[in-house]
Amino acid sequence: MGKKCKKEVALRRRATAPRLRKRGKGVTAVEPGFLKREALKEARRCLNLRECDSCDVCELLCPDLCITRDEKTGEVLIDLDYCKGCGICASVCPKGAIQMVLEDAT
Repeated sequence: MGKKCKKEVALRRRATAPRLRKRGKGVTAVEPGFLKREALKEARRCLNLRECDSCDVCELLCPDLCITRDEKTGEVLIDLDYCKGCGICASVCPKGAIQMVLEDAT
């Protein structure tokens, strides 16, 4: 009495990479990246350059205004008598040049 529905599943072809012979024509060679060991060595080399770049981010974000720059030398100075030790300067320094260290109880 009723019509039968015929369900068809359309098979899709997966996109495949071109064959090796076709890939080699007109394409420049790709240089492989670092191996894990080489990448770690390069990262350590770059991250060890922890010198201040004089970006003044620490000076701008210090809530106690205890970070200044010496006008003659251009060196960043931190007045530890006024610093409350919040660590904002150390956390925003892009080079990691500022480190928070506990003072001796002497």
